[in-house]
Amino acid sequence: MTMGSESEAIAELAKRRGFFFGAAGAYGGVGGFYTYGPQGASLKRNVEDAWRERFAVQEGNLEIDGPTVMPEPVFEASGHLDGFDDMLVECPECGESHRADHLIEDATGIEEAESLPIPEVEALIAEHDLACPNCGATLAGEPVEEFNLMFETTIGPGSSTPGYLRPETAQGIFVEFPRLKEYARNRLPFGVTQIGRAYRNEISPRKSLVRTREFTQAELEQFIDPETDEPDLSSVADVAVDLYPASEQADDDGGLVETTIGEAVEEGVIGSAWVGYFLGVAYEWYEFVGVDMDRFRFRQHLSGERAHYAADCWDAEAEVDGDWIEIAGFAYRGDYDLSKHGEHANDDFTVFQQYDEPKTVEKAVVDPDMSVLGPEFGGAAAGVADALQELAERDPSAFDGEEVTVEVGDSEYSVPTEVADFRIEEQTESGEHITPHVVEPSFGVDRTVYTLVAHAMRTDEVDGETRTYLDLSPAVAPTDVGVFPLVSNVEHLTDRATELASQLRNAGFTVVYDDSGSIGRRYRRQDEVGTPFCVTVDRDGLEGDGPDSVTVRERDSAAQARVPIDDLVAVLVDLRAGTRAFDDVLDEYDGVATEA
Repeated sequence: MTMGSESEAIAELAKRRGFFFGAAGAYGGVGGFYTYGPQGASLKRNVEDAWRERFAVQEGNLEIDGPTVMPEPVFEASGHLDGFDDMLVECPECGESHRADHLIEDATGIEEAESLPIPEVEALIAEHDLACPNCGATLAGEPVEEFNLMFETTIGPGSSTPGYLRPETAQGIFVEFPRLKEYARNRLPFGVTQIGRAYRNEISPRKSLVRTREFTQAELEQFIDPETDEPDLSSVADVAVDLYPASEQADDDGGLVETTIGEAVEEGVIGSAWVGYFLGVAYEWYEFVGVDMDRFRFRQHLSGERAHYAADCWDAEAEVDGDWIEIAGFAYRGDYDLSKHGEHANDDFTVFQQYDEPKTVEKAVVDPDMSVLGPEFGGAAAGVADALQELAERDPSAFDGEEVTVEVGDSEYSVPTEVADFRIEEQTESGEHITPHVVEPSFGVDRTVYTLVAHAMRTDEVDGETRTYLDLSPAVAPTDVGVFPLVSNVEHLTDRATELASQLRNAGFTVVYDDSGSIGRRYRRQDEVGTPFCVTVDRDGLEGDGPDSVTVRERDSAAQARVPIDDLVAVLVDLRAGTRAFDDVLDEYDGVATEA
């Protein structure tokens, strides 16, 4: 398939075969919203289940399912109200709004223009005389403004509470941390996962499922003690990866770095062992679900595009139609999220870490004489006392003089040192309260689905005819098995095929039964939606001298083997799991030379 035609081919196949298509088409459609058809819904669900199995079940993590609407204070604390913006430029002629950074990326060789400051973006629009894609009017000289991407709503009638559709699933995990830590028995490290919808009012949705206004995320928030918790890198240390570090992106001759996870962490190319661990796990998972790893890389965020709270951040990127698209992000978020919610919410976002043995420590304490502070400062006395204790812990030397000054709100208060009663005491502590750090792998489910369809598209020739098929992994293919009677007008063939379809469904397979059209057309229909195996019931299999048998056909090779019906479930279980190759089935059973 030639570059430039891949996106069109994906869109045509997706709509015709029921993978995904623009929503509300009967009403003219609405940009940025997509409906998954029967094939796509199944593929998406299988991707989610595969992610859940690897990142929740196998990692021993918790899973929650939080609301998609949250009250305004959540996003005040998280910073989304002030800092969740994209750059908007509006056409002076037709009024169409565009993402300024996308216009620059499309018209120039500049990548990641979203990391540039607004004055530089405005200068680049003028320098390249960029025009409105809608009407062709020049955008040079037009102001570029910040546009907040969150959908606003209200919660309840009357004087209702302001709320927002969540722009990410992560905040639903962070705000519930005080309760979730109890479920984890207050022991670090532990992880919490969530798969669900998120919403961003994109300025210019584009590229099908790549940039939409409603999308599904699969996120893991790993809570750790940064002083003591380290991942076991041994399981992924030898995973070979292609990295695109920030240093290589800044170099005109820079390119991919071929290395292993272990080497990259050891050499500091990946700054966090936790981020390195999840990059390794993600690489193996993407390979398992069927991403073409020759069209895959990990790209490090440039300093200008990295969130201010992230110490390091990498994206998993896949190449589709000549462009690299982000399909997951891996960030070391530090204690930013829990600290912010701890400041704004009325709950405890710390974890008490028990020491192996009690420790005797020296602590600066104050015991101010409230009989002096009360008459002197009135209602501010309690605040002054608290401020004295905070100052003692932060800067004991401040109490060296005869008087100490503290700030409470906008006012300063001076207190005689002897009234503050400052002293150093020895105290025995059994542990300490810490604010955990967060490591976040965040996966775009829709973009993964789009990538899988793009990377699986194949064209070849079978029995002299051109064939298009999807080389989807059996782990995520929408349907496991197609079951057909060879001809549809022979009752005992259709009865047995119907019976087999029911038997396979009871064994846990997703099955489509089809008796419409020639057997070749039925095979082509299943090939095109990625069904890995087809089972055909024919007279030879039911009327021969031996045990009843069927033909099992593999999608990719179009090869067929005659398998006894009694062995069918076991053979398909092994094929789906990858524990038996189809060549092994051909060796064990009789091959069938033709599809007809």
